[in-house]
Amino acid sequence: MNSLKVKDHVEVYLVVLLLLIIVVFSTQIPDVFWSASNFQSIGSQLPVLGVLAFAMAVTMLTGGINLSIIATTNCCALVMAWVATHFAPSAGSALLMLLAGIGMALVIGLLNGILIAVIRVSPILATLGTMTLLKGITILISKGTAISNFPAYVLWLNSNNWLGIPVPLYLFALVAIVMWIVLERSPLGRRIYLIGSNQRAAHYSGINTPRTLMATYIISSLLCLVAALMMMSKLNSAKAGYGESFLLTSILAAVLGGVNPDGGFGKIVGMVLALILLQMLESGLNIMGISSYITMALWGGLLLAFLFLKGGRLPYFGR
Repeated sequence: MNSLKVKDHVEVYLVVLLLLIIVVFSTQIPDVFWSASNFQSIGSQLPVLGVLAFAMAVTMLTGGINLSIIATTNCCALVMAWVATHFAPSAGSALLMLLAGIGMALVIGLLNGILIAVIRVSPILATLGTMTLLKGITILISKGTAISNFPAYVLWLNSNNWLGIPVPLYLFALVAIVMWIVLERSPLGRRIYLIGSNQRAAHYSGINTPRTLMATYIISSLLCLVAALMMMSKLNSAKAGYGESFLLTSILAAVLGGVNPDGGFGKIVGMVLALILLQMLESGLNIMGISSYITMALWGGLLLAFLFLKGGRLPYFGR
């Protein structure tokens, strides 16, 4: 009962921390922090990290992990970048670019899924191997250089605002809603949570665990595809080494948002609150001229403080 109570209060702790951060920055840098440009900056930075955090979290809910999310994102981006720069801009080339990205994401998701669900390789080792393989292949093929100067249909995503809100933020909200429906309102979501809680019991209850695990890693790869599109539009280039700092930050956002590293528990609402909190903290510290390395240290300290607030016999480690 105490374990469930702690889990139910995740969103409360996040709201308290978020309000605390808002109060601190409102007193220190009120004019800049509450400016429209600052919130537009937060709105343009949050979507990529948010989608990657969802890609990480959906695998963590099964008790696994996906260390290949950044390599998958860059691989999909490079494939789509090649198509976008080698065909004349048109609706057909845009569709071909998307199909190429989807195909690559499906192949990578199936590879991870087969390794983990069928061959039964440990998720951390399987995705670490996939990450290394993809990074090596993409660097070899691209020779470590960036593909840039995309047509307008790629750049449109990042260059437009609706009602003063960046379009990628709308896309992130759409992805969050879809993930909420999939995880918390669909049979697949219930199977994912049950496998994370007890994979053996889920198997004996009639759940096809290999198929569910494969579907989970395919979903993770497709989310990486969405992140790849947003990165391409934001940076106007694609490269094998982009976004490597997002790997640990996505894990931090997932755990801070209440996802159990051992699987079986975690809500989209908590993750969205955690992402807003992290982006507000980063933006405020950046405005104050504080080093990004100190920001990373504070993020780690924030996670430890959050775990301390949950106190006592933590549900994650008290089994």
